Amino acid sequence: MTETTTPAFPTGSVLGYPRIGPRRELKKALESFWAGRTEAADVETVAADLRRRTRTRLAELGLRTDVPAIPSAFSFYDQVLDATALLGAVPERFADLADADGRLDLAGYSTLARGRGDDLPLEMTKWFDTNYHYLVPEIGPETTFRYASDRPVRELAEGLADGVLTRPVVVGPVTYLALAKATEGSPADFSPIDRLPDVLPVYAALLRDLRAAGATWVQLDEPALVSDSVDVPAERLYAAVIEAYRALATEIPADERPAILVAAPYGDLGAAWPVLAATDVDAIGIDLVRGSVPEAVPGLGTTTLVAGVVDGHNIWRADLDAKLTVLEQLEGLGAAAVTVGTSTSLFHVPHDTADEPALDPTLTSWLAFADQKVSEVVTLAEGLTEGREAVHDQLLAAAEALRSRATAPGVRRPEVRERTAALTADAFTRGSFEERKVQQAARLELPPLPTTTIGSFPQTTDIRKARAAHAKGELTTAQYEDEMRAEIRRVVELQEEIGLDVLVHGEPERNDMVQYFAENLDGFAVTQNGWVQSYGSRCTRPSILWGDVSRPAPITVSWTSYTQSLTSKPVKGMLTGPVTILAWSFVRDDQPLGETANQVALALRDEIADLEAAGIAIVQVDEPALRELLPLREADHAAYLDWSVRSFRLATSGVRDDTQIHTHLCYSEFGEVIGAIDGLDADVTSIEAARSKMEILGDIAAAGYPRAIGPGVYDIHSPRVPSEEEVTELLTEAVKAIALDQLWVNPDCGLKTRRYEEVTPSLEAILAATRTVRATL
Repeated sequence: MTETTTPAFPTGSVLGYPRIGPRRELKKALESFWAGRTEAADVETVAADLRRRTRTRLAELGLRTDVPAIPSAFSFYDQVLDATALLGAVPERFADLADADGRLDLAGYSTLARGRGDDLPLEMTKWFDTNYHYLVPEIGPETTFRYASDRPVRELAEGLADGVLTRPVVVGPVTYLALAKATEGSPADFSPIDRLPDVLPVYAALLRDLRAAGATWVQLDEPALVSDSVDVPAERLYAAVIEAYRALATEIPADERPAILVAAPYGDLGAAWPVLAATDVDAIGIDLVRGSVPEAVPGLGTTTLVAGVVDGHNIWRADLDAKLTVLEQLEGLGAAAVTVGTSTSLFHVPHDTADEPALDPTLTSWLAFADQKVSEVVTLAEGLTEGREAVHDQLLAAAEALRSRATAPGVRRPEVRERTAALTADAFTRGSFEERKVQQAARLELPPLPTTTIGSFPQTTDIRKARAAHAKGELTTAQYEDEMRAEIRRVVELQEEIGLDVLVHGEPERNDMVQYFAENLDGFAVTQNGWVQSYGSRCTRPSILWGDVSRPAPITVSWTSYTQSLTSKPVKGMLTGPVTILAWSFVRDDQPLGETANQVALALRDEIADLEAAGIAIVQVDEPALRELLPLREADHAAYLDWSVRSFRLATSGVRDDTQIHTHLCYSEFGEVIGAIDGLDADVTSIEAARSKMEILGDIAAAGYPRAIGPGVYDIHSPRVPSEEEVTELLTEAVKAIALDQLWVNPDCGLKTRRYEEVTPSLEAILAATRTVRATL
């Protein structure tokens, strides 16, 4: 028998690349298909073109095409949903969407994500500590697994037809099951990870098909191994790793499968490192941006280390000299080889700094978007194999960019630093909640189960056209503001007609809940084409927080005051909180996040003071990303929660007792951070709850949470319009679990991404259900 030799891994590669398209081509194709304007074949054509352009671009940037340096990591919606489709793990309520072999077409695949009629879509939650959302698999003892999608094989063949040997990328079996939730009615002692033996044959069949189709390497992503937050005990998780990779790497002959790279992005492997190293996987991708150089452990002699030294999660140029030093340290661990990679997939960053001509050239010189990061990988790979002299000029250029950034005006401003340094404990505290509650009730005079929305209303085509025309100079500022005021009047009239108790202005003037503030604060820059996928077809343009932050002038006061002048009902001032502004921006990495958060908090504190002075009785400071930034390791939680909670309190603690502070959290795994949410000391907290059918109520009740809470009753991330009966059922559950004087009624999140045809009947159903439940009290 001839011994099979593992093919060499490329000296430089990336774990993934942006997949939505430089101009959001995939988003537009998907939404056109969902609207019924185009066919599935049209979406496939756009997707195939995007994949081809990606392969071509990565080759132009220096990644080799004759070895699998270029990943095949495309997704129409979500990589976890792709794994669900691969495994045929379709929930029973959607079983009719799959054919006899368990396969989903694009319409069926989309329905799992978007829902239909009374069938709720898969639950959505944050992907580790990022702003990306994935669709949570539903796995029970009854779930049937089968090899239902060969899309990775077809996309490999697509690349080969163009002369490019790609590396298929699939969510690994351990992470897939660790992120899944048990189906309703599963035994109390059941965990989805129990189904690992039934999932592994599907992965094995895929590996064999990939090998037969010409794949030499496959990438299985296992980020669950760097997190303490997955719902699987560490011992069980590590046992699953051993079981999974015995079945896939040891028991499948090497000549019947591609070589396996297990990538562990987003953090340090910690205790999982020796466990994974002891398996027969051929390569391990380690995050050396969030993690550190590991110790030498048994099993590395035949394993390639793919060193994730280039940050896939932020946009600053790398210190190439320091990265080469890290790579050289890895060479002492005794691995079979060390190659260069990214810490995570690059789908968390925009495509190309060259696509941002409006940015200040000096700022641009400090940045590395996806294409620049690929070039950094190529440079480091050459430096590692050929020596530093071979990349001398690139090292000098990187060092000069770092020097320029450190000394540039605005990066450090004495007046901002003096203000944060002078803060005392009083700046972070308010008076007794019980006293505030009495004063606020007297001022606001709200009914039981007060109703409101989270803030934004649909951004119509007319609003977007007006904003674009103003940016181009086709509308004067006065004309633009007149159009926004007209929209605010319409939103107020609609809310009063529906019967909401606390109104909002709808935020027509805001392009994005973070970018709007970034455009009005010193220390930020914004992009034109820096799109990053948030979930499905939804994209954001994260702002760039590059320097010390301050507020040169009021931002929201005139819009909120105008809205309040239109109604006798209370109007909420709407702000984005300091943690969320950080989480949804690309933040400077040259100082602790807590220090930056306090600078942003002081700017917001000034804005809140001006809103209060203008007579606004309620101010909402949204923190949907509070859970998002929570470190993946429990040992780091306390420090993070300390500075994040303090920054929120710094922003909100300057108000009178009769001014009511609201906050909003979405997809935040409430139970995991309930102590921190209590610490925010907001008078009212609204949270996502509809898609999970009020699962969080138990956490709230068990914790004895003392302040007001608004569990969402309308899932705005789906086009479904909830019925009055559905909302009544959710509210009835809430009333059973939470004291009446604590409950508010609201949607899960802002309404910006929905259409009025969905929003109006949904809000009418909420008000009708609220009246029904009020009548029973």
